[in-house]
Amino acid sequence: MASLGGQAALFSDDEARKAIIDLRQRVDAQKATAEAIERKLTDENNQLRRSLLDLQNQIEALRTEQARMRGQGEQMSREIAETQRRQTTQSQSLDERLRSMEPQKVIVDGREFVASPAEKRDFDAAMGVFRTGDFPAAQAAFLDFAKRFPKSGYYPSAMFWLGNAQYATRDYKEAITNFRAMLTLAPEHARVPEAILAIANCQIELKDTKAARRTLEDLIRLHPQSEAAQAAKERLAKLR
Repeated sequence: MASLGGQAALFSDDEARKAIIDLRQRVDAQKATAEAIERKLTDENNQLRRSLLDLQNQIEALRTEQARMRGQGEQMSREIAETQRRQTTQSQSLDERLRSMEPQKVIVDGREFVASPAEKRDFDAAMGVFRTGDFPAAQAAFLDFAKRFPKSGYYPSAMFWLGNAQYATRDYKEAITNFRAMLTLAPEHARVPEAILAIANCQIELKDTKAARRTLEDLIRLHPQSEAAQAAKERLAKLR
């Protein structure tokens, strides 16, 4: 009986050791499996992190490229706008230059005519000198204008103001000549009555009373409603 009991105990120990070994093997296997899974997960996580980092780098690169392209687009828009502005400015400047070279309609002393920019510029300049009271310079300016533009619509007015400048410098004979030239050239000119009165004034200064009286009488007869005619009556009364 004792022998049977010993065998039973031995058998039990072997079974236990075997069970323990099996258990350890299963644990080791499970541990190895877990470690393998962990390594795999770690590798996958690392790979995922690298993929995410690459994706972020790509996104950042795309953003940078987009910003660069946006900047180029804005620069191109500015350049296009600046080009259009320059073209508009150049076009306007060209139009202005062309207009400045084209004859224009002007109205002087109630007369409308077409004049070149040069005619208008020089006549206005001569008038500007006259208004300053520098009559010798004004006389020279109107003489120069008359020589340069003998066919100009300004010519009768230039003769009138030339005569006035000469009257102011006491060049009465030349003044009479230019006033009469104006009357012959433009008998319907708005300043004709003033020119006739100016001729009479020159004649008075030259002590040619008879001629002055005749001129004043003609003025009153030809232009009775003009202011010059009223002034002529006063002068005529003083001559008698």
